[in-house]
Amino acid sequence: MNIDRQELVRQAKKGSTQAFAALYEEIYMDLYRFAFYTMKQPQDAEDAVSEAVMTAFEKIGMLKKADAFKSWMFQILVNQCRKKLKQKERQQQLGQEEEPYLAADPGTTLSLREAFEQLSDQERMIVALSVFGGYRSGEIGEQMGLPAPTVRSKMSRAFQKMRRFLGEEESI
Repeated sequence: MNIDRQELVRQAKKGSTQAFAALYEEIYMDLYRFAFYTMKQPQDAEDAVSEAVMTAFEKIGMLKKADAFKSWMFQILVNQCRKKLKQKERQQQLGQEEEPYLAADPGTTLSLREAFEQLSDQERMIVALSVFGGYRSGEIGEQMGLPAPTVRSKMSRAFQKMRRFLGEEESI
């Protein structure tokens, strides 16, 4: 039986774990890829997605528009990734070593992952929201508290950095 998204959201708001799981299943890979490229570590990405999903399930009643489920989930994940990145930064400042990088997204070549790592945390987040989340600069700006033109210029510079790293003149 094919149930539409609005019905799934309605059921999830009533506490249906099956309805929430069906909604989550539609966007899991986009969420994971965003988290992976933002966090750089597979286990950190999995943790961020898991925590975002738990938060979303607890707060599904706050979702106003059923059609906004994906962007609402991404906003929760963005906030979770920011929180984890700050924690990681504090740990590094306290002298705790970061775990070695483990590649875990087989759909991406190593050189592209390395190019992505050349970006700042903010640039990674902007590019990941655009590429994996499918968001436009205005939407990204709303999520990150930046004006849309600033997002566009940062995204452009990020892609230029990646192209330089990859030694390409063509656009990514």
